[in-house]
Amino acid sequence: MSTGADHQDGGPRRDRPGGRWLIDGMNLIGSRPDRWWNDPDRAVRRLIGELDRYVAATGEDVTVVFDRQPPDVPPGAHGAVLVAFASRRGRDAADDEVVRMLAEDPAPHSLSVVTSDRRLVERTRQLGAGVMSSSSFRHRMDEVLTGAPTEGA
Repeated sequence: MSTGADHQDGGPRRDRPGGRWLIDGMNLIGSRPDRWWNDPDRAVRRLIGELDRYVAATGEDVTVVFDRQPPDVPPGAHGAVLVAFASRRGRDAADDEVVRMLAEDPAPHSLSVVTSDRRLVERTRQLGAGVMSSSSFRHRMDEVLTGAPTEGA
């Protein structure tokens, strides 16, 4: 599987104002128990669409990493969202991809990782990045998408 971690210019997108987010996709999907497990490929596509609308509203830089790749979803830009897939299968595959991307980023301190995975939180903080829980980011995203004010905005 391809990661899709790089942009056409090969570097991180720093042309967007606001935050830089690196999202553990399946963890964020799992933060809403809406029976997503019945069709996980559909859940991946739905989250990509939600994140694209979120970026359109906030101007933030969002990269999402998934463990699984639906057959009709290539890595790379999907609207304003960068989509990546774990380069291997198995336990913690996306977590390892997130850590690899952080380690290769020239400014990991400017990124916040969205996850509720305790081990990924530890690894993220060791690399100097911030962390937001999946449920907190889901709440933030839902407020933006419904037009409600977010805390601190």
